[in-house]
Amino acid sequence: MEKRVLLVGETVGFMMNAIINGLKKEDYDVVVSGATIKEVGKLGELPKLAILYLDPDLASAAEFLVYLKDVVAEKEISLFIVGNDEEIEEAVKVIPEDLVTAKIQRPLNVKDLTEKLDAEYERGNAKESRKKILIVDDDPTMLRMIKSLLESEYRVFMAGSGMNAITFLANNKVDLILLDYEMPVISGAKVLEMIRSEVATADIPVMFLTSKNDKESVMQVLSLKPEKYLLKTMSPQEWLSNIREFFEKRKDV
Repeated sequence: MEKRVLLVGETVGFMMNAIINGLKKEDYDVVVSGATIKEVGKLGELPKLAILYLDPDLASAAEFLVYLKDVVAEKEISLFIVGNDEEIEEAVKVIPEDLVTAKIQRPLNVKDLTEKLDAEYERGNAKESRKKILIVDDDPTMLRMIKSLLESEYRVFMAGSGMNAITFLANNKVDLILLDYEMPVISGAKVLEMIRSEVATADIPVMFLTSKNDKESVMQVLSLKPEKYLLKTMSPQEWLSNIREFFEKRKDV
């Protein structure tokens, strides 16, 4: 993970400049943006660390905060919010607290902020080294369950349909796809065919997820030659054992 940070605020004043200078001393590449959808949107690839420097107007700027919330969630950005109690309280009405890495009170100690960023930077580097898994399932409950089970050991991404998965894979690389076999509109079999037809995704390992374990259903799944199939009724430990075993074997390939 690059040592870059996005600093978002309404105006660049004394405190914003102090943050910029303090971070540059610690070898951060600081990307500064005004708090508008247009300005953030034109930045291209965003840093994995971001600081939202609040003032009373920005804390209540719902449209921009909704936009920032979506960007943080989609891009897996670690967000630090700086402000007074009232400003932070207003902001987290729009940006859920589970998307906020840290809330930092003003007046701000730049050294403390830098230490928190450094810790998150190191954590992010460790996370980047994890294997990446994409789960594709039209059942939101199943998606959340599998993500919760795997995310302590792997980087986990979710897609609620076959087309969402294909769109995601056009811009992101993963090490394994867990693909629901019985999806409406575009079946798992069709999604696998689409994955195999593209050079960029053809070699990504795919495991099918299925709730059916009768002989006919299993043979249909296996005829498509996935890495293996996983029953949705398996215990959490069986899920983890299968995924761990798969990646262990890949080390020797």
